[in-house]
Amino acid sequence: MADAADFRVVPSLSLLTHLSTEIVNKMAPDTVNEANENRETESPSANKESETNNTFDAPKSEVAKPPAPPPPPDGGLSAWLQVVGAFVIFFNTWGQINTFGVFQTYYESGALFTESSSNISWIGSIQCFLLQLTGIVAGPIYDRGYLRLLLFFGSFMIVFGYMMLSLCHEYWQAMLAQAFCVGIGSGLLFTPTVSLLPTWFSSHIGLAVGIASSGGSFGGVIYPIVLYRLIGQIGFPWAVRTMAFIALGTFFIPVIVMKQRLRPPKPRAVIDWSAFRDAPYMTFALAILIVFIGNSVLIFYISYYPIDKGFTDSSLGFYIVAIFNAASIFGRIAPNAVSDRIGVFNTFIPMALVLSITVFCLLAVVNTAGMVVEAVVTGFLSGVIVALPPVCFTRLTPNRALIGTRLGLGFAIGGLGLLIGGPTAGAILGTSEESLNWTGLWVYGGVTIAVAGFVLAVVRVMKAGSKPMIKV
Repeated sequence: MADAADFRVVPSLSLLTHLSTEIVNKMAPDTVNEANENRETESPSANKESETNNTFDAPKSEVAKPPAPPPPPDGGLSAWLQVVGAFVIFFNTWGQINTFGVFQTYYESGALFTESSSNISWIGSIQCFLLQLTGIVAGPIYDRGYLRLLLFFGSFMIVFGYMMLSLCHEYWQAMLAQAFCVGIGSGLLFTPTVSLLPTWFSSHIGLAVGIASSGGSFGGVIYPIVLYRLIGQIGFPWAVRTMAFIALGTFFIPVIVMKQRLRPPKPRAVIDWSAFRDAPYMTFALAILIVFIGNSVLIFYISYYPIDKGFTDSSLGFYIVAIFNAASIFGRIAPNAVSDRIGVFNTFIPMALVLSITVFCLLAVVNTAGMVVEAVVTGFLSGVIVALPPVCFTRLTPNRALIGTRLGLGFAIGGLGLLIGGPTAGAILGTSEESLNWTGLWVYGGVTIAVAGFVLAVVRVMKAGSKPMIKV
């Protein structure tokens, strides 16, 4: 019986297995066909969806552009701390350049080396030029987000340069230390500083840059007094080292407080070639080149002139530089604040023309009182020449992401004026063995500044036409 039951179960199981296999084989093709049909049914919608995606690809590429940077805060603690840091940068860059009148007078005395007035002025001219020219490199580096790296290297080179100057006894040594080392270090700091402030301020940008640039005038008061007073007490080497220690201590402030608010989404070209096709921008750069020639005449010779003519003794002659720079403090703040109200070009043009007149008036000075008045007036107006160009370049740069590159290029072009201004003025003046041509020197300075004023007027007409009441 058991065998019979087993016999019945086995065929039954075999039959069920066979039937299951047949059912699966018959259903499989239907399932595959149904799946293929489903895929074919879904593919048109998928194709339509892909076509829809392709249709909107172009607008999406436009929408996917980097979002516009948020507007500057135009105030607040962080913004004004940038002004404090920038003030210190100007103090140790332009402030030391404004001291070159004292260096020029000391070098002329022959205590360190013997060279002509024209050769000596090459030291200050190259220092000024490199401060501007280095912006070609420093500007793009800043645009890539390396502000702190520039602060470290620039600060180091200025301190190191003056330490090396304290060891110099030859003309070429002073050229390397003061002109090249300090000049390059100053350039690594200056262009990023004036590029940073417009990202923190909008309606108060003129005032912010004016306060920051007044640091150069303040340094031009402190450093000449330090240098002159200490040369007699502790000698030239330690007087220069004291300047280096002051710079070292104050540089900690910008390194700590300054920070970059905006960074471009991708690295940009080192040179913005479109700037060369921008007529107002290039015309303004030409104006800065010309006006810097005239301004360098004042910076280099405002101290030596009254001493040589006998209007002052050597002591007061050194202090003329301090008086000149003290007046420049107000010349950098007040006109810049006014420019926020009436327009930067509307402020710059008359100030440049009035400065040219006051330079001509130096020919009429005959005593100490007249020299002091001239130092005050020309110092005030000279402050405008340094403080307003960064604001002007900002107004001529619609793309704020390129502001570092544009400022660096513009100041590099303008820096040519600082390079040729001092030596050409020294060549016009002549040498100490003959009668110095002070008339030719001041006419040269006055004419160049006047020409620059008229070129600035051309830029204004390019931007806003000839209507006088437009803020520009």
